[in-house]
Amino acid sequence: MRVVGIIPARGGSKGVPRKNIRPLGGRPLLAYTAEAALAASRLSRVILSTEDEEIAAIGRSCGLEVPFRRPAELAQDETPTLPVVQHAIRSLEELGDRFDAVCLLQPTHPLRLPGDIDACIELLERTAADAVVTVLPVPAEHNPHWVYFQAPDGSLRLSTGERAPIPRRQALPQAFHREGSVYVTRRDVVSEGNSLYGHKLVGYQISPERSINIDTSEDWERAERLLKRLG
Repeated sequence: MRVVGIIPARGGSKGVPRKNIRPLGGRPLLAYTAEAALAASRLSRVILSTEDEEIAAIGRSCGLEVPFRRPAELAQDETPTLPVVQHAIRSLEELGDRFDAVCLLQPTHPLRLPGDIDACIELLERTAADAVVTVLPVPAEHNPHWVYFQAPDGSLRLSTGERAPIPRRQALPQAFHREGSVYVTRRDVVSEGNSLYGHKLVGYQISPERSINIDTSEDWERAERLLKRLG
């Protein structure tokens, strides 16, 4: 299976300005994802999708390929991830390179390991899934069987639609939430199915100690602390 790693990094950022190239632990944030992707044995190629020349230059210095420039209209605050990935696939295929699957790696998750990337790709192959995403367990108090939605009249209903919650913590089924550091999706699911998830989605549980998504200045400070602790 040929899998391309795609690292999307645009220039704009409201929470932490220019965060994709801001130094974290003395290195550009982008460098951590580039290093993990290039060290992963299951990625056939790793490319950077950006509209920003400075980010492109730093990406190249980190060893990433920048074979095309992302259009500005796909680099806005409200731009979803899916069309960015679809654009990357189309651009690569126009250049004569086609892949069986795509691995999406957001630079805002700097602590993933190369082994996490490889394990997700192997899981995609082994399970014949449409996609694999990294996940973390949901704490019992946030389990869907204990979570309520509030109606306009103030009444509560369980998110599962059941009339009563499961009474015992031990009886709760394990629930997971999307962690976000690795997505691996088959090419046809993205391009023809217009989805990063498809119909059969499988989760790969990642280490909580290495899970962080940098979106705010508080996240950045936590990432700095994690880096020091992990050495």
